Amino acid sequence: MKKQIKPFIVTSLILVYLVIAAGAIVRMTGSGMGCPDWPKCFGYLIPPTERNQLDWKSNHQYHEGEVIIVSEILRVAIYDFNSSIEYESKNWEDYTEHDYALFNATHTWIEFINRLLGALAGLSTLVLFFSTLWRIKKDVWSTVLSFLVLLGMGFQGWLGKTVVDSNLIPYKITIHMVMALLIVLLLIILLARESHSKSVLKNTAVLQKVLGIGLILTLIQIGMGTQVRQFVDEQMHTFNLEDISAWLSDWPLLFYIHRSFSIIVLLVHGYLGYLLYQNKIIPNVYIVILSLLSLEILTGIWMYYFDFPFSSQPLHLLIASLLFGAQSYFILTLKKQL
Repeated sequence: MKKQIKPFIVTSLILVYLVIAAGAIVRMTGSGMGCPDWPKCFGYLIPPTERNQLDWKSNHQYHEGEVIIVSEILRVAIYDFNSSIEYESKNWEDYTEHDYALFNATHTWIEFINRLLGALAGLSTLVLFFSTLWRIKKDVWSTVLSFLVLLGMGFQGWLGKTVVDSNLIPYKITIHMVMALLIVLLLIILLARESHSKSVLKNTAVLQKVLGIGLILTLIQIGMGTQVRQFVDEQMHTFNLEDISAWLSDWPLLFYIHRSFSIIVLLVHGYLGYLLYQNKIIPNVYIVILSLLSLEILTGIWMYYFDFPFSSQPLHLLIASLLFGAQSYFILTLKKQL
């Protein structure tokens, strides 16, 4: 009997989705530079809570890599030392990755929690990988896939560093999100391999093709959504967080295509439901897909007509990621029945 790894897969998947949700909150609140360095935060494992903690202090023990703000410039301790009565520049060097040197406690802790969840997700995927080693002789693919997940998490961490170092260039944030979806897909493949469907559907090949079309359309929709998200980021930087209504000015054509495209996605999944009804079997995963698709459309309406309520964007992104995962899981379980 194969050693059960499903609990480790589910735990890793939940944590990855929590990281996606946290990342969306970071982006929505403009907290991406809350920790201007990586992997630490202002050079600390536990970030500061007040601005004066980043001021230079006399007779204070500093450790290599710790950060202070001097004349609106980040300065990094070159080595461990005890400060004297006066500030000595020889003990410090400028942080050269970028010139962002602001402190906002809320932004810092939102970004720190995001990173903490990322670390927990990485640890979870490491445990998952080790759990597959017990069955490598009988199921080498589980080990290979879990190793790819682990590599993906490591690469995702590096991408997070490049996002911070670039001072949040939008296209790098998009790449960061695409990588997260790829990790989700690998975990879904692992989960589908461990699952055993109790219901047997007829015309599985047809169902798989329609679901495949729905999945492709969803990916196109997500792709357009990331481009719209980049536009929102630019609007947010231009008009700041207080003038949210101004974000809605001068929408690009892509936004209207993205908004209307959701109807096509819904119709395809409606047709899929009709085919399942003919089978006289409606799997729970389809109900989940239809529910997520409906919620995705509702949150899109919520954002547009109510000036981006705080939780709307993170929910919109999280639901899209969950929808992608549910569709992938359904199509993989159908493939097992062919």
